[in-house]
Amino acid sequence: MSEDKEAQDDELLALASIYDEEEFHQSESAKGGEIQLCLELPPDFKVVVKGEKNTEYNVCFLPPLVLNFELPADYPSTSSPVFTLSSKWMTRVQMSSLCRRLDELWEENQGCVILFTWIQFLKEEALDFLSMQSPLEVIRGGSKAGGERRKTEPAATALTQCGSHSENAEEKKTEFKKEKCDPQSMPLSSELDLRAVLLLDPRADLLPQLLDFDEEQRQRVFDSKVFGCGICFLEKLGSNCLCFNECQHVYCKACMTEYFQIQIRDGNVQCLNCPEPKCTSVATPSQVKQLVDEELFARYDRLLLQSSLDLMADVVYCPRQSCGTAVMVEPDTTMGICSACQYAFCTLCKLGYHGLSHCKVTADELRNLKDEYLSATPAGQKFMEQRFGKRMIQKAVEESFSRDWLNQNCKCCPRCGTNIQKVDGCNKMTCTSCKQYFCWLCLGHLSKVNPYSHFNNPQSPCYNQLFQGVDLFDDEEAFWSDEDEEED
Repeated sequence: MSEDKEAQDDELLALASIYDEEEFHQSESAKGGEIQLCLELPPDFKVVVKGEKNTEYNVCFLPPLVLNFELPADYPSTSSPVFTLSSKWMTRVQMSSLCRRLDELWEENQGCVILFTWIQFLKEEALDFLSMQSPLEVIRGGSKAGGERRKTEPAATALTQCGSHSENAEEKKTEFKKEKCDPQSMPLSSELDLRAVLLLDPRADLLPQLLDFDEEQRQRVFDSKVFGCGICFLEKLGSNCLCFNECQHVYCKACMTEYFQIQIRDGNVQCLNCPEPKCTSVATPSQVKQLVDEELFARYDRLLLQSSLDLMADVVYCPRQSCGTAVMVEPDTTMGICSACQYAFCTLCKLGYHGLSHCKVTADELRNLKDEYLSATPAGQKFMEQRFGKRMIQKAVEESFSRDWLNQNCKCCPRCGTNIQKVDGCNKMTCTSCKQYFCWLCLGHLSKVNPYSHFNNPQSPCYNQLFQGVDLFDDEEAFWSDEDEEED
């Protein structure tokens, strides 16, 4: 017995030195414990959802098999460890096959410590032993195991319930000890073993749990690696870095925190993309939340929601500055009613609802309407015609062209503002409306007594420029041509 006790102590000590506390937990009350066994998956291992076409998920890790064991006093000289094998994603038939294989390994190595041999078999050979290959098929709303449980015979169903998730592995070991018999000698189905314990409710959805566990394990591996940041050029642990999901580019959290803070404060919540040139990957909201404080994240969340609503054609905002609530608009209508302040408004001009009448146009809007209309797409022009009416659009275009012509060919009287066009003659002008004399060049007022003194005064900016811009040569040529005709 002393040799058995010494072998047990050495084996437990070896396991504690090989595996960390999350993988191996030793029982305090008895010689036993629990081992979490993550199976080694082949590259590109996939999980598929039964009944959903083209729904495949790449996984690198599956939830562990759980081996609970207790060492009898006469182990390893005589008795095998008492154990249960638990899983979330394997069927009871598969786990029962593994239990029988563990028994065979004990028989082949009886008299020697066996736990490490069992662990190596389960981690490295279990998938091949069960002929399990990628893709692993799961059922929405329950695992593959759940499907098999519903198809078993009544006796097997009772057995399944006996080994359900409501009874943990410790209770199963206690049950074995009380009955003092070999579990395989019990009246079981030919395929099911009482030591195979299901950890998942058959009504639960297995897929999210598989994907969540895979993501957690990937993060653990990432956190333990060292990466070089492309911004500060320092090497840091993955736990201090951020990895963009789509492109897998990695930057340190310190650099990305500063980058996110600047973008959010500037309102560029749609631009939290990977800093790699030409990369379009965008940080997820959960990644942003990890790096910025609550106040800044609240601003990010609000602006992100607003930008998403802005892209929805049937969502507008209440035009009241004190409100601004998002309002859903019915199709083919221009009336919006705010659910918060009950304000009824036109969705086109944002003024009070005016029924079938066209939107009112201010003078400033009318001046800019022509350029906006002519540069708009056909859909944009149709929208503007609906908003302002075709007659108003035509009026704006005509007035715009008239204004452009006047700006190019006329000047305003410095006294009354009347548009004056200069056809010919000198630069001393007379307003046709108020009869004011003024200079065409500088628009200065001219004296009614001697208007030409403005052009004769050396101190004047228009000195000797009475005929500036006038083509005298053409006038002289016309004069001499008239004289030649008279002589003929």
